[in-house]
Amino acid sequence: MTRGQKIKCAVTGAAAGLANGFFGAGGGMLLTPLLRRWVGLEQREALATSLAVIFPLCVVSAAVDYCRGALDPAGALPYLLGGLAGGFLGGRIFTKIPVKWLHRLMGAVILYGGIRNLL
Repeated sequence: MTRGQKIKCAVTGAAAGLANGFFGAGGGMLLTPLLRRWVGLEQREALATSLAVIFPLCVVSAAVDYCRGALDPAGALPYLLGGLAGGFLGGRIFTKIPVKWLHRLMGAVILYGGIRNLL
């Protein structure tokens, strides 16, 4: 990996970490397109890499919130269980969906989130 590629990777990771730290989530929405355009990963590879990077970032964000008293682990448990089931199911379906539709789905989720945050 060249020095320029290492810098792009570090900046990409920093952007995802900042988004996760500021908003509690959303780093993957930045990370996936940056991994595609800056780093040159294929769509499925970018999504999988994004998940691998976001998981520890989410753990750090949750730990910070827990230390600040903003996280109730017992209250989060039902969502965690549902999220694990949804993540497993999504991971199984992921390889069966054409990349074109993954792009559209990702765009729709980002658009929905943006509109919802503006209103």
